[in-house]
Amino acid sequence: MTPTLVFDIETIPDIAGLRRLHNVGPEASDHEVGEMALLMRRQQTGGSDFLPHYLHRVVTISCVLREGDRFRVFSLSEPEADEGQIIQRFFDGIEKYTPQIVSWNGGGFDLPVLHYRAMLHGVTAPKYWDWGDDDRDFKYNNYLNRYHTRHLDLMDVLAMFSGRANAPLDELAKLYGFPGKLGMDGSAVWPAYERGEIAAIRDYCETDVVNTWLVYLRFMKMRGSLTAAQYEQEIALARASLEEIGAEHWFEFLEAWGEG
Repeated sequence: MTPTLVFDIETIPDIAGLRRLHNVGPEASDHEVGEMALLMRRQQTGGSDFLPHYLHRVVTISCVLREGDRFRVFSLSEPEADEGQIIQRFFDGIEKYTPQIVSWNGGGFDLPVLHYRAMLHGVTAPKYWDWGDDDRDFKYNNYLNRYHTRHLDLMDVLAMFSGRANAPLDELAKLYGFPGKLGMDGSAVWPAYERGEIAAIRDYCETDVVNTWLVYLRFMKMRGSLTAAQYEQEIALARASLEEIGAEHWFEFLEAWGEG
């Protein structure tokens, strides 16, 4: 069975990059630089303060790895690693496993951010960037083509590649009987980071990536890649694995999940 890697990232404004681009010195605090950038963005867009992809700094990448008989949830995160190390380790995993990768809006956000930030830090990712030059199979199915399946952007596929039909992961997960988001959303990450709540950001990202995995299982059942019995086995494995981890955010997640 090909390993499956589901991933999600959390980001904050790239304060060092903003200082460089706008010639802002140490007289301004990191908070002031961040707020300045968000205000400028609102003025540019007429309301949205969502920064351009290249100005997002990655603080956490959370993953579900389904391989063999194992279900693992893990994070590559501050303070254990800096941004360059986080991104390099993510692409090292693709190099090692050549997995099916799955995301929710990964083509629209997560992967473009990782591309820009990987270049900034000199990250190498030859397997990920193979269009078939090294491995002939990648000519017909690679990580980069929107309509290939080595990277499955589940949001994009379910919406038939039409932004007008996109659905929010939180609501879709809850609609299907899964927990959805617990206690935080993307807009809360920067304030949480400023308060030093790195663990809370990591926990939030991990629950998001498990929600993505659960919705992906429902998709795989719909398309006939999992039988009803296999789907129930995967659900049971996810529950048992989360219970075994024993962390507080998984107790909360399982309680919200209920009996299914």
